Amino acid sequence: MQHYERVEKVRLLVVDDDPPIADLVATVARYEGWEAVTANSGEEALRKAAGFRPDIVVLDLMLPDVDGFGVLDRLRRSGTMVPVVFLTARDGVADRVAGLTRGGDDYLVKPFAVEELMARLRTVLRRSAGPSFQRSVLRVADLTMDEDTREVRRGGSPLTLTPTEYEVLRYLMRKSPTVLTKAQILDHVWEYGFGGRSNVVELAVSRLRRKLDETGAGGADDAGGAGRPPLIHTVRGFGYVIRQAAE
Repeated sequence: MQHYERVEKVRLLVVDDDPPIADLVATVARYEGWEAVTANSGEEALRKAAGFRPDIVVLDLMLPDVDGFGVLDRLRRSGTMVPVVFLTARDGVADRVAGLTRGGDDYLVKPFAVEELMARLRTVLRRSAGPSFQRSVLRVADLTMDEDTREVRRGGSPLTLTPTEYEVLRYLMRKSPTVLTKAQILDHVWEYGFGGRSNVVELAVSRLRRKLDETGAGGADDAGGAGRPPLIHTVRGFGYVIRQAAE
């Protein structure tokens, strides 16, 4: 029977007066398994912060009503010490100093790489010791994935995966026991760059199966020449699922 272990979802509030930017950050966070809501003004941000109770906030400085510093001041006066990461086009030293001395936890300047932003958010969450980010481990049967260290082990033995193999496996483990189509995996891991080439998914899954199922000791007790019970299964006509085989 498969076991899937995750910590409570991180709740992220993204505040930016440019809706496409706010939506992009929120979408990437949801792919990470977080809950995310957006706000496009300071007043909207304060209302949503009160109801949503985020674990962390991404906050623009240039908002149409209350600016980011004002939002932070009001959050702090309300008694919340939620971590805040500024994301803004204002790159002056004075702005950086003000953002950090007034209670912000980090400061990232636009244009930005969303991967860097997510890495900074994880770092701030770990530093603030938020209750929902103390551990991030996925588990299916005897397969574990530590999302912080990116270590993958089967039966205690470490596995060496390429970045693409890692992302495919992480997506399957996060969604277990849901069956995922090739199109879903393609869209999540490769996004739009491969234009429906589902064969890249088949190749990645094939490589993953070999690495997950081989014993490392020359075992050959199933049709694939591997020594462990298979975890990735093909559901014909639908796609792939990762789970322990029914006994």
